[in-house]
Amino acid sequence: MTSLSLRTLSAALLGGAVAVSAPATAQDLTPVTYLLPAPQFLVAFAPMNLAASRGYFEDEGVDLEFITVRGGAEVATQVGAGNALVGGGIGDTSIIVRPNGVPVKSVAVLGGGALTTVVARGDRDIGSLADLEGRTISVQSFQDTTFYSLLGNMGTEGLSQSDADIQAHGPAGVWQLFVAGEVDAMSAVPDWIYLADAQGVEVVTLSSTEIFPSMAQAIIASDDGIANQPDAVCGVVRAISRAVEDIMNDPESAATDFIAFMEENEFPVQPDSVLPIMQSYAETVYSGQDTLGMADADRISTVQDFYLDAGIIREATPVEDLYTNECIQ
Repeated sequence: MTSLSLRTLSAALLGGAVAVSAPATAQDLTPVTYLLPAPQFLVAFAPMNLAASRGYFEDEGVDLEFITVRGGAEVATQVGAGNALVGGGIGDTSIIVRPNGVPVKSVAVLGGGALTTVVARGDRDIGSLADLEGRTISVQSFQDTTFYSLLGNMGTEGLSQSDADIQAHGPAGVWQLFVAGEVDAMSAVPDWIYLADAQGVEVVTLSSTEIFPSMAQAIIASDDGIANQPDAVCGVVRAISRAVEDIMNDPESAATDFIAFMEENEFPVQPDSVLPIMQSYAETVYSGQDTLGMADADRISTVQDFYLDAGIIREATPVEDLYTNECIQ
């Protein structure tokens, strides 16, 4: 891919993605662009927004700008091409893109849980992943690593993409069509599960880390970025990890500051939903690590084996090329 300016890249991919800078900073801070796989206002990105709101990026010497692209795989592609220093995906992202020549690694995995859960409507007689055969399933996009996580989960029952009608409907449509009953199931982050439940839909959980150990949110960077800008990469990791700890320790205060930051930047926000979604992340995604942010080589290897056995990736990558813990304190 030819190198583009980040603003040109953003406009080309999204027709004018919203870019929001962290609060005003001193001239000597290092400018860094962070690519998001979905809209910035999602509670999924509360740690990134909270770190911006509370000045944690500036504390680390970084002047951060967020730009949204379509999905974690697209984040990885652009980060790998050098069009941004860091971005967001899940711990599975490098496993999926590295065999395609995209030189990225996870520099932090933000929790011991899984970001994505496969859920079904309670009125569709679906009780397990095997029951997804022939069903209609919504995902955010086919460039998003939560789509690949769905395939990994289906693969545990010998199902492939062709065994179901998988539809990409964007970060709003993925749950709205689920609520409307136009799809049977969805591959969802906690935000969408809460919103569906709040609309009175009975939600049946089909996946778990015991079935398929898909991973939590991850911060990804390129091999080149890790080697040549380690202070900036690790500064971003420390700032976001600090915000994750804030959410786990005091979700009420974190929710208040997140809502204020969203309103200040004129993002859509549903105040009543922020705290319960944030608490869900704290309990089901961010928890379960002895050291917050530290990638688990054994788990990465296990997940890679699942993707390889299911035919989702064509070859395995040496595990040490998929992550680094050098930024983790």
